[in-house]
Amino acid sequence: MSEDLKTIKELAEELGFIKQTIQYHVKFLPTKNRLKNSSGAIVLNLEEQRFIKNRLTKNRPNNDQKSTKKTTKNRLKKDKEISINNVLLEQLKTKDEQIKSLVEAQKQTQNLLDQQQRLALQDKKLLDEYKSEINDLKALKMPTQDTKVEQVSSKQPQEVESVAEEPKKAPRKWWGLWRK
Repeated sequence: MSEDLKTIKELAEELGFIKQTIQYHVKFLPTKNRLKNSSGAIVLNLEEQRFIKNRLTKNRPNNDQKSTKKTTKNRLKKDKEISINNVLLEQLKTKDEQIKSLVEAQKQTQNLLDQQQRLALQDKKLLDEYKSEINDLKALKMPTQDTKVEQVSSKQPQEVESVAEEPKKAPRKWWGLWRK
């Protein structure tokens, strides 16, 4: 008969529960025939052990269902978080690619701007060179005051000669134009 009796601790170890869980279910047992061993610990007979086992196995499926629901919820939550993270990672990758292309476009624009500025500077230098050449040529062609006087004095005898030559030509009479 002593083999049929077990303490709360022994039953808890056998069923794989903690001692407090077994004590909680012992409260529902009638207290009038409560047995205690020599050290004062409560001992349970076979009938009481079966009652507690039945209560624990009844609750266990609920616990299993609850834990299954919790794990399913947790799994769904994790899957959702993972999918959101994947979407965000894809967005980050596309943003990185966009940034790279924008940086490349900015570099090209900067190169074109530098090239344009260099060409504008070259054009300005060439224009300045051409202006200085034109000024040099104008300086060579422009007569000074002394040369202007000489040119005027040399033109006057030519004009006098041309004026003198004009009267030498005999004027033709107009009425003789129809005869020939």
